Amino acid sequence: MTNAKIKRQFVDTEFGQMHCRVADEFSNEKPLVCLHQSPRSSREFIPFIENVSQQRHVICVDNPGHGESVIPDNSIGIEGYARAVWATLDGLGVGQVDLVGYHTGSEVAVEMAFQRPKDVDQIVLISALIATDAEREKFISDFQPVPLDEEGSRFKRIWENAIHYRGPSVTLEILASSLAESVRAGDAYEWGHQAAFEYSRVFPERLQSLSHRVTVLNPKDMLYEYTKRIAPYLVNGVITDHPEWGSGFLETDPKGASEAVLKAFTGTN
Repeated sequence: MTNAKIKRQFVDTEFGQMHCRVADEFSNEKPLVCLHQSPRSSREFIPFIENVSQQRHVICVDNPGHGESVIPDNSIGIEGYARAVWATLDGLGVGQVDLVGYHTGSEVAVEMAFQRPKDVDQIVLISALIATDAEREKFISDFQPVPLDEEGSRFKRIWENAIHYRGPSVTLEILASSLAESVRAGDAYEWGHQAAFEYSRVFPERLQSLSHRVTVLNPKDMLYEYTKRIAPYLVNGVITDHPEWGSGFLETDPKGASEAVLKAFTGTN
C-alpha cells in the first residue's frame, strides 16, 4: 500500500478561511468527509486518511477555531460548525457526500444532514453523547477553560485529562501532539467542547429525524456508556461495540478503523 498524497487547502468562506486535508486519488468517487473531535483537528485523521483513501476520495475539515481554520470572534456552536463545513465543501465544488464524525464530529455530521439532507448519503458516527440533564451540566462544569498562569495550570489540566483517558497503545508522543492541538485556539480552546455539550440537548431529536442510514461505532472511550443509549434514536441504523478500541484509536489502529468505516458504507457491518 502506498501512502496517500494528502493535500492541504484553504477555502474562503463567510466564516473566514477554512482549512482542510484532501486525498483525491479517487476524485470521481463520492467524497468521504471526516469531522474531528474537540479540541482537535483534521490532523488526528491523517493515519486514517492514508488507509481509507486507497478506496475513497477523502476530505477532512478543521472546524472554525480548530487546527488551521480561522478562530471566530464568538462561539458559533455545532450549527455554525456544520454551516462552515458545508461552505467549505461548496467552495471545493463537491456534490453529495458520506460523513464520518468522531465525538464532536458526530454531532456536526448529524447537524449537516439535518441542514441539507439531500446532500448526504450515509453517515458513520464514532461515539455520541446521549446525556441526561445532570450529566450534561457536569460535563459543562468539568470542561470550563482554565485561565493562563505562570504555573501552567491550563496545560497541566489538559495533560492530566489526556493521560487519564488515553486508550491502548497511545504513546506519549501521540498525547503530546494532542496537547498541542488542544491549546492552539488560545482562550477559545474549550469552545468546541462547550458547543458539543450544549448541542447534546437537541442531538437525539435531530438524529431521530434523519432517514439516512447511520452506523454507530462505539469504542471503549469516555463516551462508551453514553453511546450505548443511542439505539432508540436510530431510525435507519445500527450500533456496533468496539471494546478493542479506546481514545486515540484512529492513530493506533488506522487500518482497523478504515476497514470498519468502509464496511459500514457497504452495509456489511
